[in-house]
Formats: sequence, structure tokens, C-alpha cells
Amino acid sequence: MNKLKFPLLPLRGMTVFPYTVVSFPVGRQRSINAVEQAQNKDDLIFLVMQKESGVDEPELPDLYEVGVVAKIKQVLKLPSGLTHVIVEGVSRGRMEVVSNEEECLFGDVVYIDENDITEVNIQIEALMALAREKQEEYYSLNSRAISSETVVSAISIKTPGKLADVIAASIEVDPLEKQDILEKTEPLSRIGSVINILNREIEFFRLKSEIDSKFKKHIDATQKEFYLKEQLKVIQEELGDKDGVQSVIKEYINKAENKKLPKTALETVTKESEKLSKMTSSSPEANVIRNYIEYILELPWSESSKEVYNISKAKKILDAEHFGLKDVKERIIEYIAVRQNTNENTPTIICLAGPPGVGKTSIAKSIAKATGRKYVRMSLGGVKDEAEIRGHRRTYIGAMSGRILNAMKQAGTINPLMLLDEIDKLSFSYNGDPASALLEALDSEQNNNFRDHYLEMPYDLSKVMFICTANDVSKIPVPLKDRMEVISISGYTLDEKVSIALEHIYPKQLKLNGLTKRQFKLDKETMSLIINNYTREAGVRGLEREIGSLCRKVVKETIESGSKSVKISSGNIEKYMGKPKVRHLAVNEKPLVGVVRGLAWTSGGGETLEVEVSAMKGSGKFELTGSMGDVMKESAKAAITYIRSKAGEFRLNEDFYKDTDLHIHIPEGAVPKDGPSAGITMATAIVSALTGVPVRNDVAMTGEITIRGRVLAIGGLKEKVIAAKQAGITKVIIPFENEKDYLDMPETVTNGMEFIFARAAEDVFKNAMEEGKSIWK
Repeated sequence: MNKLKFPLLPLRGMTVFPYTVVSFPVGRQRSINAVEQAQNKDDLIFLVMQKESGVDEPELPDLYEVGVVAKIKQVLKLPSGLTHVIVEGVSRGRMEVVSNEEECLFGDVVYIDENDITEVNIQIEALMALAREKQEEYYSLNSRAISSETVVSAISIKTPGKLADVIAASIEVDPLEKQDILEKTEPLSRIGSVINILNREIEFFRLKSEIDSKFKKHIDATQKEFYLKEQLKVIQEELGDKDGVQSVIKEYINKAENKKLPKTALETVTKESEKLSKMTSSSPEANVIRNYIEYILELPWSESSKEVYNISKAKKILDAEHFGLKDVKERIIEYIAVRQNTNENTPTIICLAGPPGVGKTSIAKSIAKATGRKYVRMSLGGVKDEAEIRGHRRTYIGAMSGRILNAMKQAGTINPLMLLDEIDKLSFSYNGDPASALLEALDSEQNNNFRDHYLEMPYDLSKVMFICTANDVSKIPVPLKDRMEVISISGYTLDEKVSIALEHIYPKQLKLNGLTKRQFKLDKETMSLIINNYTREAGVRGLEREIGSLCRKVVKETIESGSKSVKISSGNIEKYMGKPKVRHLAVNEKPLVGVVRGLAWTSGGGETLEVEVSAMKGSGKFELTGSMGDVMKESAKAAITYIRSKAGEFRLNEDFYKDTDLHIHIPEGAVPKDGPSAGITMATAIVSALTGVPVRNDVAMTGEITIRGRVLAIGGLKEKVIAAKQAGITKVIIPFENEKDYLDMPETVTNGMEFIFARAAEDVFKNAMEEGKSIWK
């Protein structure tokens, strides 16, 4: 196609389309010259948009290639000196060369064939109708656009390309988008782009309208509230309450004076009330201050419950509600006696440590009842945020006090019994260490000035009687444990469990299920059977569940069959409870080589476990299996070291470790096992396997071993001995240092059993091996 030379007028941020009339100001001298050059010839000028509006003297690289050849309709010279030009787009054109002459820019332009579709089918007509509809909807939503003439013009257009140009010229979008439409030569593609832009703009204006409507409603509601509050202020001023909150503030001050708040707390309430009086009640900060003042007034500052110092009454309460627990009861009676004698509050922080279900939590309730204190419980299991103990600072959104002050608020007195349940289950995270936060509360030298981050003033906890509970004392951080008086509660013996069940659990479950002793009969023998065959625990929680289950079955049977009473005995117990759930590891039928019965302590009580050792020809390999923990593995290694050092004294080749493989295994491999007390058991099993001397089947043992063969003390002896007795063991070997624990055990546990106190491994071997056979040379 032929190139035509036209005066060139660069446009800043503006695109002109064919078939449209546009007016715009012209300010640059070279642009004015371009207009005059076009007027002197045929009024045709080439309009093209600049890529960057800030360029004052654009060259070819600064201009888009595609523009529009336009006819100048009118040039207006305004009094201000500005020139205004009205043009009508004629056709698209592509600029190929720009010549910079003295007067203005000239461009060599090639006309672009419009390729518009003149024969419109039904699909194209539908597309055009959609474009007109979207254009009308766009103008109905865009309040700044003038729509009538453009909409009428669009209705009369019969070709899609021209319709797209007219609509694109009239909508308010980014000039780059308009330039993109101008450069599209295919009509259907052009009108499709226009429809997409209209859809986007329509969605924008709809969303804007929705937001505007919501905002207007909010403003209207706020204005209404403001006017009402102003009217209320005038009314209150006439009534003498100028600020509208004076009555509330007076109420706060009166409450503070009546509660006999400490000086610091009273000053804080007064200061915060003065702040509140200067604020409007709708202020967010006013609500924060109001909550803070009310919290201070709800806390107990001087209120206390009358404590009871009657020793005989306390004994009756504790004995009536709990069986056993001798050490705990004795310590509480001592506390009451001291209080009665001195009338002074002695800081008491007791930690009850023992397996689950032995009554640690329930004894705390009885202690509160016996001492006349309010009881409040705070569970610490899983707490890992320091703020849960000490609270959040008031500067935080949603700030609140910590659990300790909340418990004090719940108690309503300054001298409650506060139970810190499961203190060994405390955790820590990036939010801090709650165990460390408890140090101040549980330190008798500091807790008279305990500081909660929310309260921001000292609070006296010195009159609180703290009782903590824990299953495993070793998991309590040492600084925290140092502030406690730890009282160990061991598991119950069979006789104790029977007594607890018949005197406490059985009557309680009968009452809960609406039964009487005449309707449901349980004797001592049957209760022992239930304990032995259906529960395995140190406490009685599982036993209570089993008795409760029996009661429900009895209720069902009495209703269905109409029977007046049910008696459960050894003959029919399986009918109600099914096959026995607990399997006790019985005594082996005869002494075995390399098999030794050990005693272990778990959180659920004592257990017996067999340690098996096999010795085989090999290359000196040493293998441990049975889910052993690191401590138990180290005990096995210590035992091997001791046996190697004494090989010359045993019936062993001194180089046995070079050509003998040892495999130590503890059955029930799925159950994790750990602890040092299996050391002497593993040493005995290894010596038996290496020498071929059987170990007595009626012997069980426990104790830690050193590499020099010393037997060290262990814990949980009572639970271990109970487990041994249940398994039918008659002879128990324990460390010499545990003799004092043996003396503290009740006779019901030790009756019928022989105890050997071992100082060294040799003492164990002498008493454990089968009679008449020796491991010594």
C-alpha cells in the first residue's frame, strides 16, 4: 500500500478512534504547527499516543506505531492563549517513518484496512447486542459518564468493528487498554475485548456501589447515635450529671472503699475512674478501663473464709472420705496443729506425687473441707504459654489476667486451697516457660507480692494453701520442685483396694445407679476377683469404672427380668464382665537358663517383666531388643563390663566376649521400657546364659548396677513388691539401701515373702542361682 505523509501530532495519555469526534487542547508549539500544516493542506493529521507522557520532544521510539488519521473539524483560539482542536477519526494508520522538520513532525503512514464485517449473521448480531447492553449497564453505574448520545449512536451502528471503536472511545479506562483495542484489526477480537473491559468495569462499579451503600448506612447510624448522645448529655446536664458516667464512677469508688482495698489498688481505681470521666462511653479505651476497674473490684483483697483448727474434726473428715494416705493425712494434721498453736499462717506448698487414680485430687477437696477453706482447682496439663499463668499486658487487644488470679476471683477469698493439678504436665514453647512463671507464685518469700501482667500491681498470695499433684516428680523442673514439699503416694495393695471399693466406691455407684445393697450384692471375695482379673492399676479409677459397669448391667437385668436382687460371685462373674482382661505373668514352672524375673515401676503401678538372654558362638556381637530406652541399654552395657572384669572368678573364658554373641530381649516388644533398675536383672541373666546355670523361678529382683558390681537403690519399691506378690514370687532381692523402704511397707504386702538385701552383684548371684549349682570356679 502507498505511504502518505501527514503532519504528526503526539498525544499524551490519550487515544483517538475512527468514527469518533474528540476535542483536546494543544499546548506544544510543534503540535500547534502540525495543526496549522494540516489546515493549509487537506485538514488531515495523524494522531498517535506517546509511550511516556513526560517526553516533551518525542522521536519515533517514543511513539506507538498505530494511530489514527483524523480530520480537523475546528480549531479554537482561546483568550488564555491555549489552542483547542476538534477532530474526527477517519481510519487507522501505521506509522513507519518520522521526519523531524523545522515546523513540526511528519509521519509516513500506511492506512490499515478495517476489515469490518458488513454481512452480519445472527451470532455477530447477538455479540453486538451484548456489547450495547453492557455499554448501557456501564453508563447506568458510572455516574461520571454522559451516556445518552453515545448509547443512541451505538444503536444505529450496524458493523461490529465500528461499534467496538465507538464504545471503546466512550469508556473511562487506562489509555494503554484503549491503545491495545486500537491496534486490533480483527473486528470480532476488538468487540470481544471491549465486552471483557465493560464486564470488569461493571463489576467494579457494582462493588463500589455496595461498599458505598454500607458505608452510608454506617455513617447514618453513627450520626444518629451521636445526636442521641448529645441529647442525653443535655438531659443529664439538666439533671446535674454533666458527663453521664459520674454515677458509675461513684459506684466504683464506693465499692473500692467498702472492699477495703490496699492503698495501691485504691489509688489505681481512683486514677482509672478519673480517666473514664473524661471519655465518652462509646470510646474503645473507655470500655477497656471499665473492664479493668471491674476486674480489680471483683478480686478478693481482704475477704477470707474462717479457717478450722479442730484436729479431731479434721481427722474424722479425712478418714471418712479416704482410705489409707497416711503420710498426707499426717502432714495436714500437723499443719492444723501448728495453726492452732501459733495462729500464724505458715506458707504451705505440698506436692502429692503418685500414680493416677490413687486419690491425689480428691484428697485435696477433703483437705479444703477439713481446714474450712474454699476449694479451687487449676489444671496445668498441656499449658505452654507463660501468659496463661501471668496474664497479658493491657496494651494487647483481648488482654486478660492469668489463671492464678482467675482462680482467686473464682474462690472469692484470699485464703483458699488452690489445687495445681498435673504440674508435671507443664510444657513450654516460644511463648515462654509457664513453669518459670509459677516460681514467684509458689515461693513463700515472694508470693506476697505476686505480679500479674494484666493487674499491674502486687497481689498477696501468701495466705493461699497451694497443693500440687504430679504423676512423675522427675518431670517437674528442679527450681519449681525445690519450692515444694513432696509427699509420695504409692499404689494401693489388694487389701487396700478391696477396702476402698467396699467402703467408698461400691456405695457411691449404688447411689448413682439407683440401687440398694439388697438389690445388688458384692462380697469381699468377688471384689478381689474383679481387682485381680479386670483391672491393672496402682489406683482405683479403673476399678470404679468396672463397678459402675456392673451396676448398670444389674439395673438392666432387674428391669428386664423383674428380679428383686442380683448377687455376683466367682461362679457368674464372667456372665457380667466377660473373660478376664488382665493377664498376670505367672511364675515359670522350673528354673531356666538365661531367664530372670525383674521388677519395674510404671505410671500405672508395678509390673514384673522377664529378661531373656541367649549366648551363641559368634564374633562377640551384642544385641538388645524389646523397645529398651537409652538408660536401660546403658545398664546392659554396664553389666557386660562388670562380667568381663570378673570373668576370671566365674566359670568363664576370659576371652568369651571375642567368640560369643549375646542377645538380650525383654518380651512385649511393642511396649517401651526404660530405667536403671533392670541393671542387676540383666547382669544375672547374662551370667546364667554364659555359665549355663539356671536361675530360680521363684525369685524376682530389682536394682541398678555399676561397672564395679555395686547394687544401687531404686524407687517405687512398694508397687514392685505388690506386682511380685501378684505373680506368685516368694523371694525378692532388693538393694541394701532400700531397706528403709521395706520397713515402711505394710505387713499385708510383705507377708509370705522373703527379702534379700544386696550390696553387690555377688550377693544377688548367690541367692538367685538354682540351689546346688555354682557360677564360681
